[in-house]
Amino acid sequence: MTGDATAATAPPVPDTLEEALSPQWLTAALGVRYPGIQVTAVEPGPVISRVATNARFRIECAEGTLPEGVSPNLCVKGYFTEVGRRYRNAGEFEACFYRDVAPSTDMRTLRAHYADFHPETRHGVVITEDVVVQGAVFLDALSPYTPEQTAQSLTELARLHASTWNHPGLAQVSCLAPRLASYLVLRGVPEIRENFDGPIGAGVPVEVRDAERLNAAYRLIAEGAASASPWSVIHGDAHVGNVYLDGVGRPSFLDWQIAQRGPWYLDVGYHIASALTIEDRRRHERDLLRHYLEELRAGGVDPAPPEDEAWLLVRRGVVHGFFLWGITQKVNPAITAELLTRLGTAAADHDALRAVENAKDW
Repeated sequence: MTGDATAATAPPVPDTLEEALSPQWLTAALGVRYPGIQVTAVEPGPVISRVATNARFRIECAEGTLPEGVSPNLCVKGYFTEVGRRYRNAGEFEACFYRDVAPSTDMRTLRAHYADFHPETRHGVVITEDVVVQGAVFLDALSPYTPEQTAQSLTELARLHASTWNHPGLAQVSCLAPRLASYLVLRGVPEIRENFDGPIGAGVPVEVRDAERLNAAYRLIAEGAASASPWSVIHGDAHVGNVYLDGVGRPSFLDWQIAQRGPWYLDVGYHIASALTIEDRRRHERDLLRHYLEELRAGGVDPAPPEDEAWLLVRRGVVHGFFLWGITQKVNPAITAELLTRLGTAAADHDALRAVENAKDW
């Protein structure tokens, strides 16, 4: 389940978008998986650059060299801008997921044709299929998302977790090492307080609107998750904005920069509390957890966590998501506000901060 042999024959990771879109580099990169492919021309498409750069493009190949079933419509993701260069090591973890984990799971995610990272800069670059031309729809917290869709996306998370559950082949993969504590280094109380005290945090219930308490609770989660067992590979940032609907409307996950080894409940609690409106979450959360556990068992996890125990553990996932959005800056304020309201209300409903503070067993 690891891709070290693939990385050994891959071309150097490109430093610029121009290099990544060159026929020469693409021939070498795609040739790792598809020997004999010869890219002769590249037609650039739309480019979106925030921290990461996502560039859609179309390739032309020498006759007979584009493998059957491989679309010429592709997308490259990397950290090519001046802003992106400061965060390019984040791409290592996503490239690691696509290279070392995704091929052996049954979950729906982007189909990657190349994924690797530079051994020194840790710059990760991924080439995937362009799902936009297939009719995919990308979501955010303001998009309608139903309990039925949430059940489908929980099925996908269960497939990921079950296929990697305490997997010995992934236990020592360095780029999957637990690293929640790293999110406490550069951001914390000041950012959370700024969000809570401003209009973005207006919907956060007063009983959980405490930046110091949330930061301290997350430190406990980070410490506990680092040695938690059982573990699996988790998405790590499983809010609805990291879900897209594929060409036939099925929920699928993308954006794997926070993928790492960790306990299942960090994904599940976060996803349920962030994907649904408060009213839908309150009505359906217990049934959705039950559905996830059934899917986990169907994937071969035996025994799966007991439902009553799982119901307590998902509170930690709520706090995980609440913290990540508490420290979030430079995202559409309406999205941040919606997610802080949903996650904060779930934390208040379940007294989740106290549950973390009083936890005896991780």
